Amino acid sequence: MFLSVLSDTQERIKTTFEESISSFDKKLFAPMLHAFSGGKCLRAFLAVESAKIYNLPINEVLRVATAAEVIHAYSLIHDDLPCMDDDDLRRGKPTVHVRWDEATAVLTGDALQTLAFEILSDFKTSKDPQVRLDLISTLTKAIGANGMILGQVLDMDAEKMTTVYDLDSISHLQGKKTGALIEWSAQVGPVMAKKDNNSLRQYARLLGLAFQVQDDILDVEGGVGKVGKKLRKDKVAGKATFVTLLGLEGAKEQARQLIDQAINELEALPVSSNNLKAAAQFVISREL
Repeated sequence: MFLSVLSDTQERIKTTFEESISSFDKKLFAPMLHAFSGGKCLRAFLAVESAKIYNLPINEVLRVATAAEVIHAYSLIHDDLPCMDDDDLRRGKPTVHVRWDEATAVLTGDALQTLAFEILSDFKTSKDPQVRLDLISTLTKAIGANGMILGQVLDMDAEKMTTVYDLDSISHLQGKKTGALIEWSAQVGPVMAKKDNNSLRQYARLLGLAFQVQDDILDVEGGVGKVGKKLRKDKVAGKATFVTLLGLEGAKEQARQLIDQAINELEALPVSSNNLKAAAQFVISREL
């Protein structure tokens, strides 16, 4: 059931994205579509499911959900650059700088980032200008110098091992790099409804951490054909991860505990949250 709902979200997000870039020059259209395609769309799924709690218009929500995935795609392009993680494979395909070149990759990432805010600022996303402003404001905070970008800076530091990392500091790092956008996505419904929902916020925070723990586990025991990116890099680089700190079995137990806590947060929601619970289980059972 969950995979069917996720697949439906993926198709609808892809359609919305392609409509959003249909007028772009082919020199940008092709690498943007290349970078965007093939993702799990977990962030979009969280946005859509959070909006269902408030019975928000699905055509508006899909646009916001697409913006979340656009930002994610941009972050992956820049993360894969030679000056950062230097990866040549992403989502089972050559990374943008490998398929094209570094300049194209940088500019494609820039184009995706600005596209997200173009989508959010559009009247079609919400007729209420305050809602559009709140979406933009909260997203900039989630992905900016105290959010995702800070997480990337700390992640590069963890690879250089210039700082001693313990569980709290690694959790802080990943809460920024991976968790901030996941948390924002799960807050789409409350923001668009002009409500506050701490249960969803805590659920997403825990989910984001568990997602990264599973990524660290997959880097050790996953298969490239399923994961779709280069593996075993963290160990080669001597990078601090949940696995290096806790061991493989300890990391798996940590992920299970985080997901149990995340699911427990959903009990406070006023409506059924079966899809969100299934998403939590998917995060730690996935092989990609």
